[in-house]
Amino acid sequence: MSAEDQQAEQIPSVWTRPRRQREQPALSREQIVSEAVRLLDADGIESLSMRKLGTRLGAGATSLYRHVANKDELIELVVDEVYGELDVPVSYDPAGWRPAVARSAHSLRSMALGHPWVASVLGQVGLAHLGPNLMRMSDRMLALFETAGFAPDEADQAMNTVIAYVIGTATSEAAYLSLLARSGQDERTWIESLRPATDEAMKDHPRLREGHSSRPDKDPRTIREENFEYGLQRVLDGLAARLVG
Repeated sequence: MSAEDQQAEQIPSVWTRPRRQREQPALSREQIVSEAVRLLDADGIESLSMRKLGTRLGAGATSLYRHVANKDELIELVVDEVYGELDVPVSYDPAGWRPAVARSAHSLRSMALGHPWVASVLGQVGLAHLGPNLMRMSDRMLALFETAGFAPDEADQAMNTVIAYVIGTATSEAAYLSLLARSGQDERTWIESLRPATDEAMKDHPRLREGHSSRPDKDPRTIREENFEYGLQRVLDGLAARLVG
């Protein structure tokens, strides 16, 4: 048995088994995945069940199992579905790699914030990297780094470094925005309501107090975007330094 066969046997995945050819005319895998994304966006990962999804589709859970073997396979499919939203530009100019990668990173952040449940399932998506959308995105990003002058093995490391930064920051940001949504308040109002407690907590920490007070009237969303952009550019600075000489 080959190593690939052993891996497929050990890690069940929607991407490692043949797709069934006989499909129920009234329901397709694409319909199931689209409705699952809508359910997740509206109610979060805790709400996802085959029974609930079947009800939303006007079908029994048994009908869903004709197309998706279990909930784990469904999660693989919905993750790949939202990765299809990414904007990864093509660049054949070595000098254009950095803005192209930055655009890709911002697109990934937008996707993660638009679907805040994504970050919570990335550790349980099995062989999600085999999904067609994720494969396409990865291949196009690798092309950007190779065009820049990175060797193929380092291009993969560089790409993973950028993705790790984006997913890491977007995970915290998505959790914060979910908390904000549950409060029912807009971001500025919510922050203002916390100001007395924040000021009290910072009174013995002058460095934190100074940093916090330096941007009192700035739009919180602008601050979040500037913070993300700062970190992204410093990551790209480090990668660009690898190309010097």
